Amino acid sequence: MADLLVQPTARLGSADGAGATWSAPDEAERVVRAVLADLHSGEHRGVVVDSPPGAGKSSLVVHAAIELARVGEPLIVIAQTNEQVDDLIDRLAQQAPDLHIGRLSANDYSATERIKRYATVRVAAKVADLGGPSIIIGTAAKWSRVSEGCWPWAIVDEAYQVRSDALLRVAGRFERALFVGDPGQLDPFSTVEIERWVGLTWDSMQSAVAALLWHNPDLPVHRLPVSWRLPLSAPVVAEAFYPFTGFQAGTAPGERSLSFRTAGLGHGPVDASLETAATGWALYELPARHTLRTDAEAAAACADLARRLLERGAVAVSEGEAGGAPVTVNRIAIGAAHRDQAAAIRAHLGEAESGVTVDTANRLQGREYDVTIVLHPLSGRRDATAFHLEPGRLCVLTFRHRQACIVVARAGIAELLDAHPSAEPVHLNAPVKFPDGWEANQAVLAHLSPHRLPA
Repeated sequence: MADLLVQPTARLGSADGAGATWSAPDEAERVVRAVLADLHSGEHRGVVVDSPPGAGKSSLVVHAAIELARVGEPLIVIAQTNEQVDDLIDRLAQQAPDLHIGRLSANDYSATERIKRYATVRVAAKVADLGGPSIIIGTAAKWSRVSEGCWPWAIVDEAYQVRSDALLRVAGRFERALFVGDPGQLDPFSTVEIERWVGLTWDSMQSAVAALLWHNPDLPVHRLPVSWRLPLSAPVVAEAFYPFTGFQAGTAPGERSLSFRTAGLGHGPVDASLETAATGWALYELPARHTLRTDAEAAAACADLARRLLERGAVAVSEGEAGGAPVTVNRIAIGAAHRDQAAAIRAHLGEAESGVTVDTANRLQGREYDVTIVLHPLSGRRDATAFHLEPGRLCVLTFRHRQACIVVARAGIAELLDAHPSAEPVHLNAPVKFPDGWEANQAVLAHLSPHRLPA
């Protein structure tokens, strides 16, 4: 697997054996081999793989699909968005040019250029028109409208973002399945009240994985142990959002760094934040104040930070670009909790920064950038609602980066959390999600505290 080319190692303590060496590639490869062994054994109707951010989830999906197809097991792949489908097809076609791939799509879908270039890929709205490929890939929404055909295997990508009722609609299309996803990301959501179903076995708002394991508790669950995206600050993520399934960074000390070609003019707060962010984190803290959701000062601060990154010529050094690569507009993202906040930030960006990605956590999920700038969900708020405390939202916003994350927030979030302690109702038969949003926010704030810079 391409993600296993990095070679960081670390000495294990005496508890693990004196002189033993922990190797990120070896440990990741061990888990991948165990997953493939379970797939080939035929002993299980399903296999679950939990993946932390940037752990090579897509690489595993591609690797498993090729393995199954090459031993004569036709399969389907269920993704969540058209972008994810095209990305998987691109990677599959590159790594397995001998396999025929079908792209199941809507009638009005127009193939992108990266799909058109492969002669082994056929696009159609009906399975019968795909010509019997080894692998058929489509979105969950498209597969839910397929009423005929059954395949030996299915691979469900981003399985924690699939609602259990959506899984039920496609379950008749396969005999066995591999479920791959990140348990720390955003849960499936609904625009209607769902409390009446919480704790019931037919609660449609459970994730596909939760429902699967509820009814099949003996299925094997594997956990990818290494994050290739996150820098050496990966343990912060594990502590805040994955306390029971910790993981480590796949990079070694000194492999990544962020520097600037141009010195800051006057070394103001914005430039000071960038310098602090070069170590991995910065908290750009505005004065405490209750504000409208579209806080103009906070939105302008997010835009200013992105502008200064570009003006000062940020350069990112990594294991794949040892000589350094400029941090251009397409390698910077600004995240917010609400669409109107994202719109307010875009309004402050100039033409030179128009290529910077500005979006909500839901739409940033699964993507990665060199530097991310985050408007904290609790900044300027009078209360801490369940929406703003959701741990998956904070996890997605603050862990899209390969180099650095700059959090923009008004002072007073710690006091807000103390005034609104976690008090979510406990439902019978409903598993308690841990850590909860209150605890995750406290953990992230504690880590950001040494990197705080007043605006």
